[in-house]
Amino acid sequence: MAHPLHHAESSARKFGGVPSDYQAVHDWFDASKEHLALFTHRAMRHHAQGLFEAERVFGLTLTNSAGRDIPVRWIGEQHIREDCQGRIPSMADWLRRIQPEPWMANGHIDRHSGDEPSGDPRVAWASEVAAGRTVLGLKDWMAARAMQAAQSA
Repeated sequence: MAHPLHHAESSARKFGGVPSDYQAVHDWFDASKEHLALFTHRAMRHHAQGLFEAERVFGLTLTNSAGRDIPVRWIGEQHIREDCQGRIPSMADWLRRIQPEPWMANGHIDRHSGDEPSGDPRVAWASEVAAGRTVLGLKDWMAARAMQAAQSA
């Protein structure tokens, strides 16, 4: 399927009513196209967990214009099957296929607390130099700030 409208038309044929009865659900499943207009956008919601998330967003059922209550999960299953060659993958099916990159791992803990400078200390140091409040080099200035913080604690 190329567009959420086509999914909505398919839902109307399958469950009754008109495409606009289903449009919001299909738009939600394809909303990640806003960030990446490639089929890989489907990794965000086209999986079993996405079905349950759709129920949390839209409720367990919607009532179409023919007066019939249709489970939102059925609508989502139809959408995913139409896009994923008849299957409903798990989130793990998508995540296992991510190619790891160095920036994805080895995070760090920001140890900022209290009076310590946050962000890049060179910015605060350059301001101190420009204002004539220090003639120290960056390394010495940072050591002096650390010593001042320890003494005032």
